[in-house]
Amino acid sequence: MRTVFQVFLSVLCLMSHFQSEAAAEDVKKATHPNIVFLLSDDQRPDTIGALGNKIIKTPNLDQLVKQGTSFTRAVCANPICTPSRAEIMTGVSGFHNGSLDFGKPIKPELTTWSQAMHNAGYNSWYVGKWHNDGKPVMRGYDETLGLFTGGGGRWAVPSYDGNGLLVTGYRGWIFQDDERNMFPQKGVGLSSNISEHFADAAIEFIERKHEKPYFLHVCFTAPHDPLLMPIGYEQYYDPNKIPVPVNFQPEHPFEHGNKYGRDEKLLPWPRTKQIVQNDLSLYYSVVSHLDAQVGRIVDALKKSGQWENTILIYSSDHGLAMGSHGLRGKQNMYEHTVGVPLIMVGPGIPADKRSAAQCYLRDLYPTSCDLAGVPIPKTVEAKSLKPVLTGDKEAIYDEVYCYFRNFQRMIRTDRWKLIVYPHLNRVQLFDLKQDPLEQHDLSQAPQHQQVRDSLHRKLNDWRKEQNDASLASAKKS
Repeated sequence: MRTVFQVFLSVLCLMSHFQSEAAAEDVKKATHPNIVFLLSDDQRPDTIGALGNKIIKTPNLDQLVKQGTSFTRAVCANPICTPSRAEIMTGVSGFHNGSLDFGKPIKPELTTWSQAMHNAGYNSWYVGKWHNDGKPVMRGYDETLGLFTGGGGRWAVPSYDGNGLLVTGYRGWIFQDDERNMFPQKGVGLSSNISEHFADAAIEFIERKHEKPYFLHVCFTAPHDPLLMPIGYEQYYDPNKIPVPVNFQPEHPFEHGNKYGRDEKLLPWPRTKQIVQNDLSLYYSVVSHLDAQVGRIVDALKKSGQWENTILIYSSDHGLAMGSHGLRGKQNMYEHTVGVPLIMVGPGIPADKRSAAQCYLRDLYPTSCDLAGVPIPKTVEAKSLKPVLTGDKEAIYDEVYCYFRNFQRMIRTDRWKLIVYPHLNRVQLFDLKQDPLEQHDLSQAPQHQQVRDSLHRKLNDWRKEQNDASLASAKKS
């Protein structure tokens, strides 16, 4: 009897041990959720149905809006691809991370988002467009799949977009692996259904067996130009029934610093409503196709049993004009461009909530660390948005600042926006509460001079703190 009893006690001890290990593992999983970051390219903040666009069809993004918190005043500080992505990856402004413009490398001493997650025991994976120096595996990512970047120029051939215009973007871009093996059979440059390739790669990562939590960073190319009609979406939008933006103009009234850049040459001058409607029908179709791929990724997370322990973040690297203010591209300080969609879903994040707290894309890095219980590296300048998510604070910033080369500087408060054009000795002032579409410049209105001057002083103080080279060369406004 004593031997049987001892065996029984041993079995109980073993069971208790295994249960304790399982409980510890459950706690670990609960403390360290997976982080899935989905980033689109050139997506205006007003292109999600649940956030107010009555024309566009985005059922999957709409569902994320209902399940999570949407930040309706998030901004991209520097609205061009490479610098924006550098800020996202480092949590540091372009004035300090080394990448203030195209071709500028990220400072190697900065701890990137992927490195921070890797150092905390995460697997860090990368899918999709890479537009910074080096390769993802040099920036803390353990592995890539569906990597899409330059290097395939020898396979590139002239092609035309959905408007019949010669393609000038992504020529020579190609799928490749970490050893630079290239796969021209998947297409060179953008293809109409390229978002499916990125979703396929993300799903392959998700469906693997996981011993550790993971950080999955997925960068889509949609809806960046060239706009190509996705197969099966030809009848989604009738151009004649798509309204042009309310702040549509045939041409921007002055040279803002990129009036004749590559992006702007995608549409002829003067812009006409028909031209913009045709472009928007393609743009919306590409966004809807992208939305379907987001749905596939979410379904994969649910089917694999990982959804409840995953924080999903959806955003874009910047917005786009698409006819607003007479512009087509990015490289401007208007809300349709510096603004970005931003949705967060997951454990600890309130459902069906809208937050007007101002924030930057670079804040996503420390926010994810804070939510996942991962130490935020000392090199990070950005701030965690967790206090807003938990309801402890309504705002993190009193104002935000944006910039484009030496041509544009911006300060935005809850109500006001001041844009400075150093090369023109010109400013614009908008009352965003009364004029959210920025159609009425108040910079010369006598009753608003005090607001203008106060914002200008604050902006100049900030520029000095950043060692902004444009300040020294600018004329006094």
